[in-house]
Amino acid sequence: MVIPITSQQQRFKVKVGIRAYEPCALGVKCYDATKPNTDYIRRRVPFNEELFKGKNPGYKEFTLPFPLSPDQLMVEMYDKSYGDDTHFRVEKFELEKMPAKSIWAEPEMHSFTSFAQDFAVKAGYLPTGVYDSKDGDFLIQYLPIITGDDGDPLVTPARTNRKSGRIQVAQSAFAKYTIPVRVVVLFHERYHFQIPTRLEKLADLHGLRLYLDLGFPRTEAVYATTKIFTSHPESVGAGHRNRVKDIVNFIDNYSGKESLKMNTY
Repeated sequence: MVIPITSQQQRFKVKVGIRAYEPCALGVKCYDATKPNTDYIRRRVPFNEELFKGKNPGYKEFTLPFPLSPDQLMVEMYDKSYGDDTHFRVEKFELEKMPAKSIWAEPEMHSFTSFAQDFAVKAGYLPTGVYDSKDGDFLIQYLPIITGDDGDPLVTPARTNRKSGRIQVAQSAFAKYTIPVRVVVLFHERYHFQIPTRLEKLADLHGLRLYLDLGFPRTEAVYATTKIFTSHPESVGAGHRNRVKDIVNFIDNYSGKESLKMNTY
């Protein structure tokens, strides 16, 4: 099932209510059909057996937020087990405008935010090369892969030069990510330079705060962390597991009151 939305690059939310006929996993994919590799959301929504024992059996509601959108957004829903839409029906599909958001951040991060979001939207189809902001303050080196000093490929999807602020991004990784996941990574990398810090946790939490303040989905932020680590299990150790726990805890408890400097988007 595919539902088109004439979104016109506006900020909005979609409130969805699904009635499943039996336990299943609903796949949700929201994308720009005119551009390759431009998924705004990819999500798995479980309908477990317990859901069919309540007063409203088989029914679940969830919200899809879009602080960024294309001209025409396609919302695709399907049963991941069967690959079709015969085991559920849509009972609610309501659009709600997402109002302008007051964002608290350093002045440089306000400028970087627009640049990073624009790159995140286009990264799925941009060729490799060097991309800088109009004012020349920010630069992304888009590479097929990122290599170390010895020439061997690195598993990281991005890294930052903490002296210059230049960010290297691996196209092989970014092309596969959703747009929100790309935003998470870029904000994280910028904060390594902005603070500056070598500590991953500081960059994680500062980047996530800005990401959540902009209205991006919390689910995608959790997915960003687990996806990046689990795609390279050989690099995951106790430190990374603790990092994931810290991120999930921050996302679950963040209210937006922790922000510092305001601007409106």
